[in-house]
Amino acid sequence: MRRRVIESAVLNTRDRSQAHIAQWTCPHGRHAGQGCVPCYHASADADSALPLWEVAAWFTTMRPIPIRALQDIHRHDRNFALTQPSTPLVYLLSGQVRAAAAAEAVAGVIGFLLQNRHIVDEFVVTEIRAVHP
Repeated sequence: MRRRVIESAVLNTRDRSQAHIAQWTCPHGRHAGQGCVPCYHASADADSALPLWEVAAWFTTMRPIPIRALQDIHRHDRNFALTQPSTPLVYLLSGQVRAAAAAEAVAGVIGFLLQNRHIVDEFVVTEIRAVHP
């Protein structure tokens, strides 16, 4: 029986231990919650032997994201979805990526936002979660 791996973090706290920082640092030295464009690009050509992670990242913005962008996001990239829960200016970006570790998977998904600044120019990630069976 395979064990399901779930890694998550709430990022809106100021107290981050060294262990937390180490756990959520991607191979390029960035905190996963800040996103990483190289991790985003690496996930496009990832080895199929790597674990498939289901990633969710909740973030806030200063301005609303246009509804058209929310609807078109699935055509823009690889099985990513951008939805807006019932709270104004809070969004959920989710997707599936292959990566060696949760930090790399999360950094890659959030890297999508960095790569596509025309969708959202300023954001703050508040919570991240990565799961693989």
